[in-house]
Amino acid sequence: MITTFVILSVTIALFIWGRWSPDLVALLSLLALALSGVVSTSDALSGFGNSTVVMIAALFVVGEGLSQTGVTGWGGTRLLDAARGSKTRLLVVVMAGTALLSAFISNTGTVATLLPAVVAASWTVGSVPSRFLIPLAFAANTGGLLTLTGTPPNIVVAQTLEQSGIRAFSFFEFALIGGPLLAVAILYMSLVGRRLLPANPTHQRPIDASAEQADLALAYSLDENQVRLDIGTSSSLIGKTLQEAALGPTYGAPVLLVEGRESAPDLVLQRNDVLVVRASEESVDRLERDLGVRRAPPAGSVNEFTSREFGLAEVLPTPRSELLGTSIGVGDFAERFQVQLLAVRRHGKSVVGRELKMQFGDSLLVRGTWDAIGALQRERRNFVVVGTPEAMAREMGGLGPRAAVAIAALILMVVLMVTGIVPTVIAALVAAAVMILGGCLSAPQAYRSISWSSVVLIAAMIPMGKALETTGGAGVIADGLVTSIGSISPLALMAGVFLLTAGFSQVINNTATAVLICPIVMQAALDLDLSPHPLMMVVAVSASTAFLTPIGTTTNILVFSPGGYRFNDYLKVGVPLMLIFLSMSLVLIPVIWPL
Repeated sequence: MITTFVILSVTIALFIWGRWSPDLVALLSLLALALSGVVSTSDALSGFGNSTVVMIAALFVVGEGLSQTGVTGWGGTRLLDAARGSKTRLLVVVMAGTALLSAFISNTGTVATLLPAVVAASWTVGSVPSRFLIPLAFAANTGGLLTLTGTPPNIVVAQTLEQSGIRAFSFFEFALIGGPLLAVAILYMSLVGRRLLPANPTHQRPIDASAEQADLALAYSLDENQVRLDIGTSSSLIGKTLQEAALGPTYGAPVLLVEGRESAPDLVLQRNDVLVVRASEESVDRLERDLGVRRAPPAGSVNEFTSREFGLAEVLPTPRSELLGTSIGVGDFAERFQVQLLAVRRHGKSVVGRELKMQFGDSLLVRGTWDAIGALQRERRNFVVVGTPEAMAREMGGLGPRAAVAIAALILMVVLMVTGIVPTVIAALVAAAVMILGGCLSAPQAYRSISWSSVVLIAAMIPMGKALETTGGAGVIADGLVTSIGSISPLALMAGVFLLTAGFSQVINNTATAVLICPIVMQAALDLDLSPHPLMMVVAVSASTAFLTPIGTTTNILVFSPGGYRFNDYLKVGVPLMLIFLSMSLVLIPVIWPL
């Protein structure tokens, strides 16, 4: 037991020190427990097969599926559209909408998705981002208290009850306390909190994805020599794919788009299709003569060439690129990289011809699906893709073609969890499988979406909870709570549990805190012959009150730099809110879940 306490103390100190990543600290803690003989090898590795860990990993996939299909971005944009023109209405809508999203996807994913939109919206109402970003982070933390899957500590609490042979909290049961806390948090921020928030000046206005794409088109003179060609009934292009047509390599007339259709290389051309090409008058004459196409009225704006699926990107060859010195046809990129090479700039001038020899210092303009552009970004030996295509794709907005599948998967997961037809972890895995099989995201994207550092952190901390139980350490701490605070009254014990959990959550990952505190609180409840439900709900609530420091949660960290905040800003706004949560918890929780 003494060895366990020493390892626990060092682990907490390393968490607070922050020199090493939390997942590495947790792994070192696991190794220390195993090497010292406190836990067996099987117990040390048990966390990696724990249902809580598996469920959290699956929920990352579900959240990414909603993001990839545009569901979260579209929902966030709609919410913010409703608030434009009023600072107070924007604050209320941001907090309510964020909480609603974070109830079903990860708090971090919610904040990451809404952050650019909230920053942009703050400018539209004549304010600054620092007035809204701490409320955004706090709303995400509070919104996690609305459902079982809203935040990992809720899952840890429910699983602890279930493993102890006690009824676990149901999917929406957390909302009985989470709903009132959210309402009060919004009221507090609207009336008091926003007056405590700094108005940090910033000149970094948000990037407009559409404007960025238009600037690219202008820089490469993409609007010059645009011609619309109508495929007539006698055209030899009918039945050919864009790649087979090879208008770029053969005629120096790359196809910018096929109007009204997704212009993928394997798109089969049909009668009356209208192609928008970039070509000289000589090339157009050859196209009309050779292929049986005819001119149509002038082409539209560059906005027609970009969408949620397709976009433009600027690409630079690296000094080691194997393509340097080789002749590349305008349309040859489609076969190798699945993107169209539309233009090249050399020495500040556009130099697109039918064929050119690539030189170091050239910059290329390509068009393709955002996935293809992302793949091109991974060609690190040959190219550097300017900017962040993945973020640009999400900013383009709109629901993707698989959005309905993603929404259906989310609804299916909630229904399975609420009805209890299958265990909650199976429900999450089913939803993740539907996301992948339904085409919402690929298997590689699913693996990349999982925050493996979070998974390792939780899995590696579970053996510490087991060690505290098996060595009697949890009993000693529980006895201390019982004999000191618990002897005063059950309400005092609840307050002590709240402050202990909230204190740890300010400097340690809240999931790791819940893993450590849950067995202690469970033992204390049993020792005092109290119902564990109110005490465990206090753990869930207090684990989500990391309002006092920017390092308490990832959501707090995400808004720290964009808001230009200081450490004290969190204290000024967070202390009153945490005390409000403590007071409301002591009043409402014993009424909802009697002691």
